[in-house]
Amino acid sequence: MKRSMSKQELYHIEQIADARKLDAQGRCALRQRLATPILDSFEKWMEQTYGKVPPRSRMGQAITYTYPLWPRMKNYLKDGNLKIDNNLAENAIRPLTLSRKNFLFCGNHEAAENTAIICSLLATCKAQEINPREWLNDVIAKLPYYPEKDFGKNVRELFPEVWKLEKSNRIQLEFFIYEKYNVYFIGCLFFCSWFHNSCRNQLK
Repeated sequence: MKRSMSKQELYHIEQIADARKLDAQGRCALRQRLATPILDSFEKWMEQTYGKVPPRSRMGQAITYTYPLWPRMKNYLKDGNLKIDNNLAENAIRPLTLSRKNFLFCGNHEAAENTAIICSLLATCKAQEINPREWLNDVIAKLPYYPEKDFGKNVRELFPEVWKLEKSNRIQLEFFIYEKYNVYFIGCLFFCSWFHNSCRNQLK
């Protein structure tokens, strides 16, 4: 009951951060203040309980597995950008897990690794709300200009999250240029109209 309650409390802290729309720094501060005492208390409980249960019992095995990993479990307290769990990753790879038997015929280990990389990138597109077809078409067209030995170009620029930001900035720039020239064009029309009327008045 105590473990379940601690888990509920930890997720409740995340819900508070979401409700307050905290940024990464604010979420980190909230975790440090509220979640750290819960995790420290649970760590102390594991230390006190381990000697009281048989090592081969289910409880003993659970503590044996969890305790060495506990410092890593607490890493999310240090960075508000980190999620409390890996549910997003688990949900992203679920289709791959269901299709595992189909991937037995990738051909070789290298092909399997390439398939995993492609699926990971497509899952990133989904998480970033990017149209995978649009991203692939653009990236495939740009890849020839990113030779392996050309250190002046960074292939990370083509990663979905960076690509999305670059696309957004490009759209904003194109809109700015359009508005600028649109205003210039309208100004030219007004000037031509004024100049034409002035000439007509002088001729009269």
